[in-house]
Amino acid sequence: MIGIKDMAGLCQPRAAHALVKALKEEIGLPVHFHTHDTSGIAAASVLAAVDAGADAVDGAIDALSGLTSQPNLGSIVEALRFGPATAASIRKKCAAFRSYWEQVRHIYAAFESDIRAGASEVYVHGMPGGQYTNLREQARSLGIEEHRWPEVARAYAQVNEMFGDIIKVTPTSKVVGDLALMMVTAGLTRRSGTRPGGRNCVSGIGRAAVSRRPGPAVRRISASPAAQDSEGAKPLEVRPGRSLERRISSVSALRQRGAAAVKSATPSSPRISCIPRCSLDYAADRFRFGNVSTLPSAVFFYGLEPGEEISLDLERGKTLIVRFVAVSEIHDDGARTVFFELNGLPRSVRVPDRSQVAGKPAQRKIEPGNAAHVGAPMPGSVVTVAGPGWTESRTRRPAGDARSNEDGGRSARGSRWRWSPKCSHTPACRSTRRTCS
Repeated sequence: MIGIKDMAGLCQPRAAHALVKALKEEIGLPVHFHTHDTSGIAAASVLAAVDAGADAVDGAIDALSGLTSQPNLGSIVEALRFGPATAASIRKKCAAFRSYWEQVRHIYAAFESDIRAGASEVYVHGMPGGQYTNLREQARSLGIEEHRWPEVARAYAQVNEMFGDIIKVTPTSKVVGDLALMMVTAGLTRRSGTRPGGRNCVSGIGRAAVSRRPGPAVRRISASPAAQDSEGAKPLEVRPGRSLERRISSVSALRQRGAAAVKSATPSSPRISCIPRCSLDYAADRFRFGNVSTLPSAVFFYGLEPGEEISLDLERGKTLIVRFVAVSEIHDDGARTVFFELNGLPRSVRVPDRSQVAGKPAQRKIEPGNAAHVGAPMPGSVVTVAGPGWTESRTRRPAGDARSNEDGGRSARGSRWRWSPKCSHTPACRSTRRTCS
């Protein structure tokens, strides 16, 4: 099978028809056509590909279709209903899926992008559908999305040309997008390659791009003029998976830093080998909060309302009934007390409120995996230490060597405190600088 991946939705209807027809006539293999609806006319391209003999086309369920996604699958099925290439067998299935995903999309409404209509500018910059919304969010986080997005789009097209019109799929599209944002925010232009009145930055752009290359997909970046000054770095010439074992060994030390918190992320896992930092963060959160996949999506994203009750199936035959009661005012340490019922029994827990500024530092807690930390079974303060006291031992230093001792004093003689088995005093001996015997 031959797959046509139109990742940016640039293949117009007549082009799709001509391409699929030529492939079917010359090669005879099955053809699979994939596109995105960023421009708003991708459904016409899909119908043209079907008319030319495409064997498989991609679409999206009604509630998740359009814009940077795929064209509406339900509408495509209806458009083909009375033609020679029918898809009647999936009409009922599409209707069932449509109802389900309409409800799911309401839950994720907070994550919707601000794109409301198709964008013909895609024919100028050629951003992949999956990157278009992500790059706009990046621009928004930098404060340049609302008024300077056209500059970002033009810079994206320029960077793409600088790298030789590369195939833009992850991660090559990420390289182009990041450099486009950098050019806009730093005031760089393609013509000068400099900051206004500043130093030349073209070689820096090349080195940054080549340093991000993960494999053969970025060979054209390395060969482009913008990357010539890359200190002789060579792209990966083999399948990236062949170097997986070396990658696993290189991240094993990183994993050991939080061994207790990342037991679920084993070094042999391809996940931790490819994205070590994200995998370690995920494993640490999983260790801290447990398996939160048992929570309903709406509860996970937005929480419970006072008086609301849910049931959580932890495993077969083990169900917890949780009812949210109330939440207290903010405490001095920036936390709130959450009151709830667990299987009918009242419970409470202190939860930090990240939207508030703490009036005092939070109490320190032990670090998982740190053998030097000993956790207290209950809150309180250390009043005394039952055990031997302190004794002071002095060492001679060369004259003029006035380094600080452990007690903050400065003298030519060094002072060092150590535990003495003969002493029965408390650590107060140390504060009075008294030698015990």
